Amino acid sequence: MKRVVGTTARGIRIPIVHRGDPLPTIVADSVLHAAETGGYGVKDRDVVGITESVVARAQGNYASVDDIAADVRDKFGTETLGVVFPILSRNRYAVLLKGIARGARHVVLQLSFPSDEVGNCLADPDRMDELGIDPWTDTLTEEQFRAAFGNSLHPFTGVDYVAYYRSLAEAEGARCTILFSNRPQTVLEHARRVLACDIHTRHRTKRLLQAAGAETVFCLDDILVAPVNGSGHNPDYGLLGSNKATETSVKLFPRDGQALVDGIQEQFSKKTGKTVEVMIYGDGAFKDPVGRIWELADPVVSPAFTAGLIGLPNEIKIKFLADNQFADLTGEPLRQAIAKHIREKKENLVGAMEAQGTTPRRLTDLIGSLCDLVSGSGDKGTPVVHIQGYFDHYAVED
Repeated sequence: MKRVVGTTARGIRIPIVHRGDPLPTIVADSVLHAAETGGYGVKDRDVVGITESVVARAQGNYASVDDIAADVRDKFGTETLGVVFPILSRNRYAVLLKGIARGARHVVLQLSFPSDEVGNCLADPDRMDELGIDPWTDTLTEEQFRAAFGNSLHPFTGVDYVAYYRSLAEAEGARCTILFSNRPQTVLEHARRVLACDIHTRHRTKRLLQAAGAETVFCLDDILVAPVNGSGHNPDYGLLGSNKATETSVKLFPRDGQALVDGIQEQFSKKTGKTVEVMIYGDGAFKDPVGRIWELADPVVSPAFTAGLIGLPNEIKIKFLADNQFADLTGEPLRQAIAKHIREKKENLVGAMEAQGTTPRRLTDLIGSLCDLVSGSGDKGTPVVHIQGYFDHYAVED
């Protein structure tokens, strides 16, 4: 019988992970136990994804508000600090702001509008049009923002982030000035030392600030790149990718991931004789059509992955073949013609009309997004995802 199932993705439950736990063994044994229980086997080119949160927990990669404050003071001193383009998130940024404010006497917080970098809405664009506010050229004070938009509540969380962020900074004993501008240089009218808190646009922001004469500029990926008082750290991403652990600490993005994914791959090879691809995944890269929030608040979807996951898909659009080259065929002759065409496709379909409409994104971004959706971010209890058939295609029959 011809196989009628393509890609499958299963969330795998594993024991609660603590610092120092042998993650390669836990992951491999949990996947194999699930496969045995479910009556399916592990195959070559299966993919196993492990959420970054579990990896960071096993590493004990945590930092406190005091650790963040100490590094901020070391890099900027204790006077006025400009803080530009933080995202609007209790989970991602609230604890970071506590640490930043604890390390400075005056925080000048500059927010982008009408939304932050990942799409969290701060101001109604239609209201901006009514008032003639141009977000690319205009700067608003907090008073002007309130006059225009009132108490701006996040559509999902119901949080007024302007008031919330002010309260966090002032609770740490810092003065807080809030501005609204999409030009990073605006902050230099109030502070010559600046921490750029954007994620995917941080290099441009840093360049523009330096060109405009900033005295000191660092990004979040410059903070906690090394341990502070024995804290966790990340030499590549610093505070980027961190999440709230407690009210006074964050879990950092995992480090040394390559050794881990290679080690898990080796575990599968020893236990099954199969070559399983392995990746660490964080946020998926997709956009919510209602809230218009782009999910990717991590610096990358996958900070580490095995070599077999390098590259882009090389796929043909089946409906294009059915509507064009093989429009005169139906039934089994059509199936055979499409399968043959797929088996004989070129190794590089970039620019080919038959590939139009496929997804030219990196494999790790696509598969990591799938993992994120399968595992979820709540109480499913499946921080490992086992994917089968991802690299199969219509012409594979067994």
